[in-house]
Amino acid sequence: MRVLVTGGAGFIGRWVVKRLLADGQDVWVLDDLSNGSKANLEEFTTCDGFHGFTVGDVADVGCVEKLFQNKYNICIHAAAQINVQESLDNPEKAFKTNVIGTYNILSCALRSNTKVVLIGTCMVYDVAQPGGISELSPVKPASPYAGSKLAAENLALSYHYGFALPVVVLRPFNTYGPFQKTNMEGGVVSIFLKSKIEGRKLRIFGDGTQTRDLLYVEDCADFIVKAAFLDNAIGETINAGASRDISINDLALLICKDQNQIERVEHHHPQSEIQKLLCDNTKAKELLNWEPMVSLEEGIGRVEEWIITEKEGLR
Repeated sequence: MRVLVTGGAGFIGRWVVKRLLADGQDVWVLDDLSNGSKANLEEFTTCDGFHGFTVGDVADVGCVEKLFQNKYNICIHAAAQINVQESLDNPEKAFKTNVIGTYNILSCALRSNTKVVLIGTCMVYDVAQPGGISELSPVKPASPYAGSKLAAENLALSYHYGFALPVVVLRPFNTYGPFQKTNMEGGVVSIFLKSKIEGRKLRIFGDGTQTRDLLYVEDCADFIVKAAFLDNAIGETINAGASRDISINDLALLICKDQNQIERVEHHHPQSEIQKLLCDNTKAKELLNWEPMVSLEEGIGRVEEWIITEKEGLR
């Protein structure tokens, strides 16, 4: 199959590219490098199925139209403005990338009947109820990031219902793993581990009682690729998570094993915080025969090893 991965030089995108190539697919990548890195794709450049990396913006219609001349079977659309605080500071960027960018992808996909797999976010949901967040749970986008991602989902589904375009909407929960950034643009696991390795205190925003459902990135990539290739996922919105949540306080203690190495600071966007995130992944299990394979403890160990290896490589 001929597959375009937008945002393919980003954290989740590069793992999706890796999985597709391992499965023998032909892969093209589009990324504007605002959050991704060429280094994330270096190991794939000599692979037979890797057909090139274009530096470009999904909000640039000319760039997208030119790429779609390759006539893909599937477009896995992971390109997005993904930072909550950035979206609060600059809502226009979130709108342009997440809504206009998705419109450009859908418009080009419609002309070539390319299946679109839109990577959404769990941040569109309201706080988890007992039993976890299912695809039928109420939404409450509390930042321009979440609002623009929800708008992109609705736009994509409108192309499915209105034009019969094959579309799948996926909502991975809090994904972590190797190649995730370790600065404030990264995920909590990577940030905490870097602080631990460097001997600094782990900083928790707020009181730390907020919970996250942490999904290892290779499990996430497996979920995305399965959904992309199964026809019974078309027209569906599907969650993916571990169905286990952990408070930020407990996560910090699990990582550093020392309460004295933890400090709490004022939350920088408390209005956009979701207090409890817990995924009900029943639909993914039943529809895709998917479930996560890597435990949180094992995943943390893998990320710590990767950060140490990267740190030593920079010396």
